Amino acid sequence: MEAFIDDHSDTIKQYIPFMGRFLIIVTFLEDAFTIVTEWSNQLLLLTHYQNIYYGAANLILFTNVVMMVSCSSLVLARKHTDYAAGGLIFVVITQALCYGMISDFSYFLRNLSVLGGLLIVLCESWARKKPAMPGLPGIEEKDHKMYVQLAGRVLMVLIFLAFFSSLELNLLSVIISILGFGVCVMVAVGYKATMSGIALVSMLSVLNFLINDFWNLNQSHPRKAFARYDFLQTLSIAGGLILLVNNGPGAYSIDEKAKKL
Repeated sequence: MEAFIDDHSDTIKQYIPFMGRFLIIVTFLEDAFTIVTEWSNQLLLLTHYQNIYYGAANLILFTNVVMMVSCSSLVLARKHTDYAAGGLIFVVITQALCYGMISDFSYFLRNLSVLGGLLIVLCESWARKKPAMPGLPGIEEKDHKMYVQLAGRVLMVLIFLAFFSSLELNLLSVIISILGFGVCVMVAVGYKATMSGIALVSMLSVLNFLINDFWNLNQSHPRKAFARYDFLQTLSIAGGLILLVNNGPGAYSIDEKAKKL
């Protein structure tokens, strides 16, 4: 698999970064659209159920929409990506706090995985920046990138804990869980990063289509909105994994250590 990718890298790599960035921002654009089209319902949720003042609730919704649309556009255009990724990280954290969903275990893991994908976007932005003096890369920035990449890899694989917890207990789910756990460990430690990253994206995509099939649910089904949200959020995490495959695991990984031996 890795040899195939190396042989066709010039053809594949020109599309991978855009695909990864697009998938990452999909959930934010859909969320912004939902807030705008269901403003009154969102306002009711914040004021009535979360006890947030009416004026503050409107400000929170407006700020979230503006930041999600503007930051997503900047990420896709590769403009001021570090600030844009930071803005989307801020949105993820504030939404978790304002909507009171942080106590939901599955929601919590999914959001941590989305944060991991955004950290990979941040690292990609740093990698494109030229050092202040040619030939003299900033040691401090390199160290920051190394640890942020490690954190991004570890956070992104947490989504599989959410998927595994939702599977029915049978022989097939046990096999999937064991295989998935092994691949997650490989991604987290940066071992065979290209192969394990592709395997994880493939497994994540299959599970996403099987579990979060919101298109098969009735419009009045209580789970439809949640399934759509989970589906798009999982696509965002897949986008982060695609960027990981494209950019490599970073210096703090088994693959990079092996190159120095």
